[in-house]
Amino acid sequence: MRHGKKVIHLGRKTAHRKSMLANMACSLIEHKRINTTLTKAKALKQFVEPLITKSKSDTTHNRRLAFSSLRDKSAVSVLFREISAKVGDRPGGYTRVIKLGNRMGDNASMALIELVDFNELYNNEVKPKKKTKRRGSGKKINSDIETTDEKFKNEKSSDKKDNKTSEPDSNLTDSEIKEKNS
Repeated sequence: MRHGKKVIHLGRKTAHRKSMLANMACSLIEHKRINTTLTKAKALKQFVEPLITKSKSDTTHNRRLAFSSLRDKSAVSVLFREISAKVGDRPGGYTRVIKLGNRMGDNASMALIELVDFNELYNNEVKPKKKTKRRGSGKKINSDIETTDEKFKNEKSSDKKDNKTSEPDSNLTDSEIKEKNS
């Protein structure tokens, strides 16, 4: 009976599975999202989330524990600098697994695993617009708008009058137009 055995074996020996998960975790930390099969994504989620929790407290011991799992210095430094700063107040659930459908060749179910706080589509933090307060009465502003509207209307009507006078000129010959302009 396999009671209490939670490890997802992934059809590999222990050493192969651990190194594969370490490589996938380094890729996830570097690129913030990766495409893989659904079972590998679930196994990676179990592998990465405790590491991110350890990265919240930046101690030498936690860095060494993370390095023993990841075996990549640059991934450990990114984990403890960028990722821990962004997920500092989140109590868990640092990754998201999104099902993508089946792969063409072998019909394996594919998934996208990503770090939750690094998704630009979901985390569009809309900054509230600053409300500007103007001193003075609001009537003055409206009266300025009305005067500019009146000027604009007057310009349009004068343009229309000019167009009406220019229409009879179209019947004139070139020499008559030159005489009229001079």
